[in-house]
Amino acid sequence: MNKKKILIVDDEIHTCQGLARALKYEWETFTASNGKEAIKIFEDNPVDIILTDVKMPGMNGIELLRQLKNIRPETPAIVMSAYNETETVVDAVKAGAYDFITKPFRLDDLDGVLKTAVQASPSFQLPSTKKATSAQLPAIAQTAKGSKNSPQIIYQSVAMENVLRTVQQIAPARSSVLITGETGTGKEVIAKAIHAASTRSKKAFIAVHCAALNANLFESELFGHEKGSFTGANEKRIGRFEAADGGTLFLDEIGEIDAATQVKLLRILESRSFERVGGNETLYSDARLIAATNRDLRKMVQAGEFREDLYYRLDVINLELPPLRDRREDIPALLQHWLISSVTENQLNVKGFTADAMARLCTYDWPGNVRELRNVVERMAVLSQQEYLDLPNLPDHVLLGEQQLSETAKIEDKDKALDVAENEKVLILKALKESNNNRTLAAERLGMSRRTLHRRLKQFGIT
Repeated sequence: MNKKKILIVDDEIHTCQGLARALKYEWETFTASNGKEAIKIFEDNPVDIILTDVKMPGMNGIELLRQLKNIRPETPAIVMSAYNETETVVDAVKAGAYDFITKPFRLDDLDGVLKTAVQASPSFQLPSTKKATSAQLPAIAQTAKGSKNSPQIIYQSVAMENVLRTVQQIAPARSSVLITGETGTGKEVIAKAIHAASTRSKKAFIAVHCAALNANLFESELFGHEKGSFTGANEKRIGRFEAADGGTLFLDEIGEIDAATQVKLLRILESRSFERVGGNETLYSDARLIAATNRDLRKMVQAGEFREDLYYRLDVINLELPPLRDRREDIPALLQHWLISSVTENQLNVKGFTADAMARLCTYDWPGNVRELRNVVERMAVLSQQEYLDLPNLPDHVLLGEQQLSETAKIEDKDKALDVAENEKVLILKALKESNNNRTLAAERLGMSRRTLHRRLKQFGIT
């Protein structure tokens, strides 16, 4: 079988040669210690994949990648660096990198990334089959798996690696866990991962969304009720604690429960005992409790809105999930994952993202986190008439950013005093929006040179 050809570029000679020796059994290797040498080798040989360092004297890895992509844009490239900086990741993606891998890395991880990358062409292209599966995901993502029932967790960042390391550490314990974080960060996914990695994984995982339940029925939902205990209770019903016996009970939005239920919840955490509504028999449950909230329970305790003793019973182990804006390295993989999901579920013909769209999506702050990202990707995919999602497919709030989008409405505020500078800023934002963020076209619409537009953008702090 013919070996695939790989070009390895690194100014550290020992690293370059070491990688070549490690990969030579499955790859035909070419090595270069600088950009100029790499371009010559690439022009003379039908290389299947590029593996380049970022920080090199002279031409850095990002600039090298741009030049190589001008020669053969279909060749996938992996960028490696000891510096896992968001800006570097975004630059690499924008230059056409298929993946970004942080030094030091395991050779097994690198091998998996390389093998997956050579199957994908061009960059950011989805598998051609409609039945795309998680196994076909680009290797820019790592996948954390527990048991067969474990949720798939796509990540690249150190922040999420630390979260999952904690998950593995706390999974075997019986202690209560409080998962905190902004809305959309994946608190239920992490709760399922804890359950799946525990000895309770063969028992039930029961999720209760506290804010969705009527306060009058919440107690019955958690603890069950006896027949005839209240109007409409036509038969006995077991509660969620009883159903989760031996397994895990997940209470999402725990900060929404009322004071009376907080008392009963405290009791079951302390004694594992409870009674059904309308019943006298004391029952016991060995359910492990995992709670989650996007609210600051400590402040709620100080305001008298949440019981202090219950807070401390819940907060035995606290696991805080980082917002997506603090782990931007994960965004490209998540975009790919949810695009594959949308394409498969809706039987679409979308193949991927353009580099410009990917770069903008990677720099957007995602206030709604992964949930917002998923919704945006599905909307873009369903409404697109092109094979590749580009800047015109982006929702306005993503293309311009929330703050800049709100600025575009100010020019229509008739009650606002005239302000030439402010309205000039708004007109510029409007032109950028109408030209899909193409600055040359925006400058033409505004009747100014591109250099003048650039100067105005810098003046108004528009990025």
